[in-house]
Amino acid sequence: MSKLRWLLSRTLKKLWVRVSLFALLGVAAAAAAWLASRFLEGEAPLDISSEAIDSLLTIIASSMLAVTTFSVGALTSAYGSATSNATPRATPLLTEDQVVQNSLATFVGSFLFSIVGLIALKVSFYGPEGRAVLFLVTLVVILLIVLALLRWINQLTKLGRVADTISRIEEATSASMRARIALPFLGGRGLPDRDDQGRPVRSQAVGYVQFIDTAALSQICEAQDFDIDVHVLPGSFVYTGSDLAHVRPAPGAGTVAEAAALPAEAVTAICGAFTIGTARTMDQDPRFGLVVLSEVAQRALSPAVNDPGTAIDVIGRQTRLLSFWGEAWQEAERTEPDYPRVRVPALVYHDLFEDAFNLIARDGAGQVDVMLRLVKGLQALTRIGPHGARDAARQQLLVALSRAKAKLPDGDDLRRLQAAIDPAGAEEPRDKRG
Repeated sequence: MSKLRWLLSRTLKKLWVRVSLFALLGVAAAAAAWLASRFLEGEAPLDISSEAIDSLLTIIASSMLAVTTFSVGALTSAYGSATSNATPRATPLLTEDQVVQNSLATFVGSFLFSIVGLIALKVSFYGPEGRAVLFLVTLVVILLIVLALLRWINQLTKLGRVADTISRIEEATSASMRARIALPFLGGRGLPDRDDQGRPVRSQAVGYVQFIDTAALSQICEAQDFDIDVHVLPGSFVYTGSDLAHVRPAPGAGTVAEAAALPAEAVTAICGAFTIGTARTMDQDPRFGLVVLSEVAQRALSPAVNDPGTAIDVIGRQTRLLSFWGEAWQEAERTEPDYPRVRVPALVYHDLFEDAFNLIARDGAGQVDVMLRLVKGLQALTRIGPHGARDAARQQLLVALSRAKAKLPDGDDLRRLQAAIDPAGAEEPRDKRG
């Protein structure tokens, strides 16, 4: 995906975009009825009085204004609930919900349609043909309003609830993982070890890397006859002067000194391929989804909330996501690169597992029910996927057991926890230090 397409997709997810488009459509529909007076002159299918249409449009205008006001209030309440009960990082997923956007867009669009139609009727803008078309369009608008209301009422029953918010985070994380599996190295080749040879290209901003346009980097490579090693991934926090990438000569194409003489415009173009913002996004950053899920579990385990059931639910979802990742990544690594002159590092298994489980193990160490589910989930992950994933699961299992032994006061709880590890299953976790 190019940077332009990514920016367009991000813009289209904004609530105001769809609402504005539907509002313009409503105005256009009311104005288009006037054209019927010119193209259907003397051929009005129905004889509709201005008073009849006026009554319908007045009802729509007054009711849609009230419904829109109520809907905005309900949406604000849902955002507050998701922020306080789950995590503030989940609220963008609520604003991007298509049912929410379509409902609000329908309400606002129908309101503006009725207002424009009423104004046009008052100034005798429509002839008999225009009034007939306006009446038919009004009936269609009423149908759309009814459908939008039904979907909106159903959505209100779950919007902002913890379970719904967790499901949204899991779906977004799964989508991000599948996108990365489709392009395991963002379309480039794998970078096994960081190589600092070549000319460094450094960040000119402070923030999170949100998007890397590997297609643009590949074009620069072809134009300059160099290769590029990307040293950061989406989700990395960079500072002014941080290394974003290193430019090195292609095999047999030049020397390191020639790479250091890269034109200033090429350096600027390389920096422009890295989008740096104030917050992380899940588009190219599967780790962020795991972090957000972990935050929900941490909030649930806090003394103020004390909801271990939610933490247990999150552990199950993290286990499901990482089991998919471990099994799919091994196959994805063999994917032919689209941009062979760009090398990108892989996501590290230990980082993924730490994002998912480390803080849950810390905050839930004193609750045996949470730790039992965590130990069982990690035990299952030690049995599936490639060696790196199994090793990362074993390491987190060691950490979880160590913390549980320090926090659980009851010896019976410790015995239950130790019994949850099946000695006949995965390899017994052991400390690598001896």
